[in-house]
Amino acid sequence: MRLLVVEDEKDLNKIISNKLCSEGYSVDSCFDGAEAEEHIAVAEYDGIILDIMMPKKDGLTLLRELRESGNTVPVLLLTAKDAVSDRVKGLDGGASDYLIKPFSFDELCARIRAMLRKTSNAASNVFSVGGLSVDTASKKVSRNGRTIELSAKEYALLEYMMRNKGIVLSREKIENHIWNFDYEGGTNVIDVYISYLRRKIDSGFEKKLIHTVRGSGYVIREEE
Repeated sequence: MRLLVVEDEKDLNKIISNKLCSEGYSVDSCFDGAEAEEHIAVAEYDGIILDIMMPKKDGLTLLRELRESGNTVPVLLLTAKDAVSDRVKGLDGGASDYLIKPFSFDELCARIRAMLRKTSNAASNVFSVGGLSVDTASKKVSRNGRTIELSAKEYALLEYMMRNKGIVLSREKIENHIWNFDYEGGTNVIDVYISYLRRKIDSGFEKKLIHTVRGSGYVIREEE
């Protein structure tokens, strides 16, 4: 899942971004609202962590413009303001959630998971299909009770597919949600990681869950 961190305090921005990367997210970061606009115009994010008080364009203005343009990306607001009126203004402006500085990074991660659950219409952190289970809180993956060890990027790809199970995902769509702007891989990287997942997820099982839809992309689903 790909996140954008928009925070003008550079040290805090770096700490948040590093923490989220360690949690398996693909992360881009920037330091003001105008720069965030440029990122959002060319990338597809699963969530945005957005500071309110920023130079060039403040967070609430950016949020309002996103919603007015029809962009429904989930937004978690960060702010030092703790007045009820400020929280109400942010939530009424289209924010998914609100976190007051200083905050616990464990709470930040929990709120991000909750925010992403809503977009996936999920009731819990666990996604399942055909005996395959992915716990997005613990990052544990198993199939029919057998634990499956994945690399960070394999896990990120599987989580994205599980959140969109039954939906055919193009290579471009997958790349946009799993890799950030720093990525410099080859054109066949998606196919390579899909093959890795197939060996770990489907090998040894009669029912295959990862399917190729020729000319369209990949989908994870249980075939009848």
